[in-house]
Amino acid sequence: MLKKQYMSACAFAVLALGLATPALAQDAPAAADTVAQDQQAEDTSNDIVVTAQGRAQALADVPVAISAVTSESLQNSGANDIRQLNQLAPSLLVSSTGSEANGSPRIRGIGTVGDNPGLESSVVVFIDGVYRSRSGIGLNELGEIERIEVLRGPQGTLGGRNSSAGLISIVSKKPSFTFGGTAEATYGNYDFIRLAAGVTGPISEQIAARIDGVFVKRDGFYKDATNDTRVNNRDRYFVRGQLLFEPSSDLSFRLIGDFSRRTEACCGATYVDRSVNPFIGNLNNPATPLTTGLPNGNNIVNVLRDLGQNLGAYNQGYSRNISVSRGRTYDGTTQDWGISGQLDWDLGGVNLTSITAYRDYFSEQGTDTDYSSVDILYNANNGNNRRAFKTFTQEIRLQGSAFDDKLDWLIGGFFADEKFRGKSNLRFGSQYGRFATCRIISGGGLAGLYSPTSPGCVAPGVGPATLAAVGGADVAAGFMTLDGINDRGSTVDRYNQNSRSFAVFTHNIIHVTDKVDLTLGLRYTDERKRFSATFGNDNTGCVALQSTLTDDLIAVIPSGPNMGQPDATRRALAAGLIGLGCQGNATAELNGVSISDKRHEDEFTGTAILSWKPIDDLMLYASYSRGYKAGGFNFDRSALKSPIVAPTATSPLPTTTFAAVGGAQALVSNLQFEPEKVTAYEIGAKYSTRPFSLSIAGFRQEFKSFQLNTFDGAVFIVQNINGCSTSLNGADRDQSTFPSAPNYNAAATTTGRCATDDVGYGVVSQGVELEASLVPARNFRVSAGLTYAKTKYRENLVGNNAGAPLNQALRKLPGDNLSNAPEVVVTGSAAWTPDIGSTGLSALFYVDTRMSSDYNTGSDLFPQKEQDGFALVNARVGIRGPNEHWAVEFWGQNIFNQNYAQVAFNSPFQQGGSSAAFQDPQYPGGRQLLSQFLAEPRTYGVTLRGKF
Repeated sequence: MLKKQYMSACAFAVLALGLATPALAQDAPAAADTVAQDQQAEDTSNDIVVTAQGRAQALADVPVAISAVTSESLQNSGANDIRQLNQLAPSLLVSSTGSEANGSPRIRGIGTVGDNPGLESSVVVFIDGVYRSRSGIGLNELGEIERIEVLRGPQGTLGGRNSSAGLISIVSKKPSFTFGGTAEATYGNYDFIRLAAGVTGPISEQIAARIDGVFVKRDGFYKDATNDTRVNNRDRYFVRGQLLFEPSSDLSFRLIGDFSRRTEACCGATYVDRSVNPFIGNLNNPATPLTTGLPNGNNIVNVLRDLGQNLGAYNQGYSRNISVSRGRTYDGTTQDWGISGQLDWDLGGVNLTSITAYRDYFSEQGTDTDYSSVDILYNANNGNNRRAFKTFTQEIRLQGSAFDDKLDWLIGGFFADEKFRGKSNLRFGSQYGRFATCRIISGGGLAGLYSPTSPGCVAPGVGPATLAAVGGADVAAGFMTLDGINDRGSTVDRYNQNSRSFAVFTHNIIHVTDKVDLTLGLRYTDERKRFSATFGNDNTGCVALQSTLTDDLIAVIPSGPNMGQPDATRRALAAGLIGLGCQGNATAELNGVSISDKRHEDEFTGTAILSWKPIDDLMLYASYSRGYKAGGFNFDRSALKSPIVAPTATSPLPTTTFAAVGGAQALVSNLQFEPEKVTAYEIGAKYSTRPFSLSIAGFRQEFKSFQLNTFDGAVFIVQNINGCSTSLNGADRDQSTFPSAPNYNAAATTTGRCATDDVGYGVVSQGVELEASLVPARNFRVSAGLTYAKTKYRENLVGNNAGAPLNQALRKLPGDNLSNAPEVVVTGSAAWTPDIGSTGLSALFYVDTRMSSDYNTGSDLFPQKEQDGFALVNARVGIRGPNEHWAVEFWGQNIFNQNYAQVAFNSPFQQGGSSAAFQDPQYPGGRQLLSQFLAEPRTYGVTLRGKF
């Protein structure tokens, strides 16, 4: 295991190596339209032009933390979408989990967690200046790219849309007035085929055009033996056309249209076993025998085995054989298209930029949602598990100078009109009823009745009679009702949201002296969202259970010496039946019910930066900024209420129905979450000469109302995480599930409140970043990066701005690092492109690596979701013709076949009995099974390139 100390040593070793040996630098022409200088100067340049501040500036002159990745770096690394940026930008981590529609980028350990489209991205993605509604859209093919800019830290002034953690700006290659073209063909293992081509040239003296296209097909990494198919495959295409109109040197207009489509199966998962994570212990072992074996085993494994699950799946390590129910599929379709126009007009002392865009995106997918061979939960691939965004955006900027160029001013406005239309058809599977009853029967004192082939999962005759004796007739009948809940749930739930965002901003650089600049930026944002949902549900079994068992939740012993005392067995059985029969508010009581709500918020954000250039090649800076990410609605009906609502001061008895609490509309506010806000401080230095550059930044970011989305094994929990300035005395770490655990508190759901005046930021990210590049000669290039980031939760956490208690499922968070936030990341890349004699041919030798320290992949931070540190290495070798008109390249990604998990999560509904031996602190999920989304294995192949 790569320990943190070892990773730190590796970091400095790689930096030292990067400054002393041939490797890759991120180089680009000094400006897009500058005439190329001689070959030697061009190949030793580190000048990169970026537009991070709304202006074309050399990277070394921008006083913010930014990584710029050029087209050559992307090509050498084999990057076709933003995930491959992980190898080149140490502060960035991009992963995809249950759906590629919601890929999750993180910068400095901060990002949006989960697949809920109601949460906006903490790290936003722009392509050619156009905001993309969710960052997962960037997981598609990108075509020919000029560069990618990764801005680190909150972007609260420019950037079109607010972001609390960072921004990824992708700039495609624009049309040229010189005729030319490119083509490439790639073949690799898993029958990987990628064909790409592009052509550009003049249509007239004032109009140039460009068209790029990509086709990709590949077998899946996962094998679904049950349905004889493969999962996590590739089958996609992308096309982009552009027109560039330049009637004069003062005016240009760029029109871009693109279309992409994916018909792929995604995303499979496997079980986590003890060979992957030793904290699994005996979790994956069946209880043998069931009646007495619970101390050393897990009754839910018995249930799954007896209903058809292969036990080998619980002990297969990193094997990519997945468990899928017969007839279930991960097939899906994603389509994205749009058109944008950018006008740049020099009005004489004032430059006008206008970017107008319309985007249309949808993704629909089937899933075997339980990731097992037992049919527990599923989404059918019938078009009713779908998310769609239609987005219109308009950005206008005016920029100029004043006071004899002492002031470089910029003002602008941004408007976005986004319409979301979502559908959900999540249903209990064909074996759900038997699974649910067996889960109850097998996990405690009724295990002697266990009979998975019999109705109610109890032995015929004696089973129903015993249930009636210990729980009453209603409880006995309830087992039969629950047993019959198969293929029930959502017919179609429809979620609609109309969002409008308006912002005005200004960003001004004051040249105090010829060496000192003061940058001041301010933005006002107004956000309005209208939400509605209409539910369709055919689970009448839930209604029946509620009507017959709600009174049993307060049952007392009817006679004998304990008469009048709570009947614990009867109450527990009634609660278990209602809980599993109505899980996630899957109830016919909601059939045809509609709810609606709206929210409005506005916010001032901005930045102040002081920079100083003591010499021409060195810049020092310090900055303060405030960022913001909008609040919104949780598109998940399970958040309306729990299946059983606990007694309150105004309602002294537990309730189960929506009618008992005023109907679904009375609970719609439970779907809201608050905006995420961040205050950031940064100091940095940038040194750059033609062959060498070095940047260093120290940062601290404090997040208030951090938006967290966590799956607890049954439902998704969305909370705004805040800290309390006064001690909660451990009340944010207690639980009411495991009575013999040291942190047990029967009243844990109500303890841990904080006075509103004491509520403050809940997450802090602080650390240091280094990036270095060296071009000692025209054929030798190098880059290296190091990020040390301590991104962690504060002690004493609460669950919203009012200081409400933290959800018990999140009790591991206080004082610990965030998920997918390694403390140390080191990246390095090296390229050597020597000439081969005087033939005009050249060779290519390239390698890049990313080394990461340990981190937890689960947002609840359970120890079973820890990932050991690891290193990934990519490599490429090839031969290129004169002027690189052709090339043959052999490549490999993850060449050492490093196995690791992107995210580990609680296997849906697959939790055994809550008794001693599996409890806090080692087993905070009790007998909860764990699954994982694995990263890609080793891939390799050959690429042929040509250009003219």
